[in-house]
Formats: sequence, structure tokens, C-alpha cells
Amino acid sequence: RLGEAWFMQHLVDGEIASNNGGWQWSAGTGADAAPYFRIQNPWSQTARFDPQGTYIKRWVPELAAVPAAKLLAPPENQRPLAPGYPLPILDHGVERLRTLAMFQSHKTQQR
Repeated sequence: RLGEAWFMQHLVDGEIASNNGGWQWSAGTGADAAPYFRIQNPWSQTARFDPQGTYIKRWVPELAAVPAAKLLAPPENQRPLAPGYPLPILDHGVERLRTLAMFQSHKTQQR
């Protein structure tokens, strides 16, 4: 809501339906949300949009000293990226496939 309000205040061409719809689409809550099979990968998104880890290092101080290359892939050997920083709670690759299978199963049952 804060982002939506900020954009409406500052956009030259702000329009309520388009702005709210865009935010809902981004959050996956709108009537035309992104397709179920488009599951974002946090590491490839980081590589694409923040390859130096600037944003992460600014907002996650525990990772400020971690080399950028290590932020672009899941931690290796079940070792945290930094002391006291938690490991991922799931394996993205495994859970992505599991989620896609569940959606496909549901889609098949609906026919």
C-alpha cells in the first residue's frame, strides 16, 4: 500500500486502476496475476537486477561483507553466507518443481 500511495502521489500520469492493478499483478493477487508457472528465482533475479549485491548489502547488513558472487547462488554445503545468517528454509529448485506439479495436477483435475 505504501508503494502504491507513493506512486500515485508522484506519477505524472497516475491513474488509480492502472496503478492498483500493476501493484496487484506484481504481488500476484490481481484478477490477471502472473501465470502460475512463472515462479521467480531469487538468485537469477539478483544476478539480473543487482549483480553487485548493492541493494541486498544495504538492507541486509549481515550480508554486507559477503562477496557479490556468493549472493547469486544458493549457499553451498549447507553453510550460511555469513555468521548468524540463516540458511534458506527450502530448496528453491525442488520446491519449484513440486509447486508446478501441484498446479498441473489441479489443472488436470479441473478438466
